[in-house]
Amino acid sequence: MKDRTKALLVGTGAAVTAMSALTAGTYALSSKLLHMALDRQLPRGMEKNRARLTGEASDYPLLTAKLNDAAQKLRGCATVELTARDGTRLVGHWYENPNPRRIVIAMHGWRSRWDQDFGFISPFLQEAGCSVLYAEQRGQNASGGRHITFGLLEHLDCLDWVAWASAHTVPGLPVYLAGISMGATTVLLAAGQPLPEQVKGIIADCGFTSPHAIWKHVAEQNLHLNYNLHHGWVERLCKRRLHLSPKNASTVEAMKKCRVPVLFVHGSDDAFVPVEMTYENYKACGAPKTLLIVPGAGHGMSYLQETRRYQQTLSDFWKKYDG
Repeated sequence: MKDRTKALLVGTGAAVTAMSALTAGTYALSSKLLHMALDRQLPRGMEKNRARLTGEASDYPLLTAKLNDAAQKLRGCATVELTARDGTRLVGHWYENPNPRRIVIAMHGWRSRWDQDFGFISPFLQEAGCSVLYAEQRGQNASGGRHITFGLLEHLDCLDWVAWASAHTVPGLPVYLAGISMGATTVLLAAGQPLPEQVKGIIADCGFTSPHAIWKHVAEQNLHLNYNLHHGWVERLCKRRLHLSPKNASTVEAMKKCRVPVLFVHGSDDAFVPVEMTYENYKACGAPKTLLIVPGAGHGMSYLQETRRYQQTLSDFWKKYDG
């Protein structure tokens, strides 16, 4: 009996030790994943693994050259600043059209840049009579903030930029909130808030539905990890770092409250943010809505894939809702 009891205790102790090691390992990996997602400073080695993270091909030398060229042409915009409602210093870049028809507040994506994400489309926006505020999202590039918050705070920053732009241009111009990738999620979440009367519509290109939804997709589909093992730790660590819960950011819920027209855009071959997320948002949207799915387009590549169709869809959207 004593030998059996001893063996049972030894076995139990080994199981507890193994469980503790598993918990410690899960915590460590969860912390690393959240560091990669939220912290301003890039984790070591992330750039090398970017293609694996996003699920996109890693070698685009020709595209990169074109992106850099387009970005260079945008850098003549005036640099402007504002203080967000939580005291964070935000930086933007203002292009004032000499014959403005509308204002566009443009929000770039996760770990990206304003001039790269909107470099290709900016000449069309200028020709179409848009004055554009290209925001630098908090926790990235020149704007302040220690963390990227995946729309939790950025959607409020977007509304602060609306107020800034409205005060610095011709009164009464229609305003549109436009974003790509995380920027699209930012403007969709903003649409769930009470909006100023001059905001006439939302343009969301390849946005995700919530922080947890995109983290789960990337972890499971691109990194081949079991996200369910990390979900609890991610939630707790996120609250500790941001003092916010990612549960409070759902574009699907925001779309149920939305009262302005929305143009949804997504590439069918997006390996980073699945096109199904845009279908979810579109289905939930209770306001007038337009859907543009571009066959064969990867993440953020819809404008390049079908430029004329994209331009025509935007022009029709503005014509219908400028008022």
